[in-house]
Amino acid sequence: MKFQRTLKWLAIAAIAFGVLTVFSGGRALFGSVEARAGLGNIVPFVLWFNFAAGFVYILAGVALLLAKPWAAAVATFLAVSTVLVFLAFGAHVAGGGAFEIRTVGALSLRSLFWIVVALVARRAGETPATGSSAR
Repeated sequence: MKFQRTLKWLAIAAIAFGVLTVFSGGRALFGSVEARAGLGNIVPFVLWFNFAAGFVYILAGVALLLAKPWAAAVATFLAVSTVLVFLAFGAHVAGGGAFEIRTVGALSLRSLFWIVVALVARRAGETPATGSSAR
């Protein structure tokens, strides 16, 4: 498997994911009253985390595309911090807090995506830049 090529596609997906996250989070946080009313039972700390993380998604994607040595660390940071927010969200739900079921799906998707990106980025960093597999 060519981890470098896979990583480039994941980097492009991370940038797109980041742009969409910033846009949707910005609308939810700063949009019209009508737009915010349609969101249902948002969990503010999750919304703010996702909005802020969207900017880091873009940074991580660009760093991965440019093969920056610190890119895998940023992807790992995103994976770990997203899982921690997911755990905090779970505590919020377990404590009887209001939530939307789509938040469960969104946090699951974000966690899985960044875990995969972090693993592929670390693996790609272990293989030669020519794309040949390490022996």
